[in-house]
Amino acid sequence: MSQNSSNILNPSESSFEAQVLDCKVPTLVDFWAPWCPPCRLLKPELERLAPELAGRANVAFVNVDDHPTLAQAFGVSSVPAVFVVKDRRIVDGWVGYSPRGAIMSRLEPHIGA
Repeated sequence: MSQNSSNILNPSESSFEAQVLDCKVPTLVDFWAPWCPPCRLLKPELERLAPELAGRANVAFVNVDDHPTLAQAFGVSSVPAVFVVKDRRIVDGWVGYSPRGAIMSRLEPHIGA
């Protein structure tokens, strides 16, 4: 699936602060790896969800193999690890695949109507 939605981010160590921490809307950050089967299920689900969240939230993908420093900063020990970042803070987080409804249930309190 192509990542053509403007609220899908692929931050690096150098861009993470500007793209995620300083963002005006909450960001759902998915720490994933290409070798992880649950990650391969979750990533396209989040890519499909992103356009529905446009203007209210961003979705960021961080490949832990490419950006181990970011994974370490978030204390990621298993993937997929998903965090909701709002106002420079982690306001929610979980490990493992979650279906779309469960993701929205956890995200909605932080994004407003």
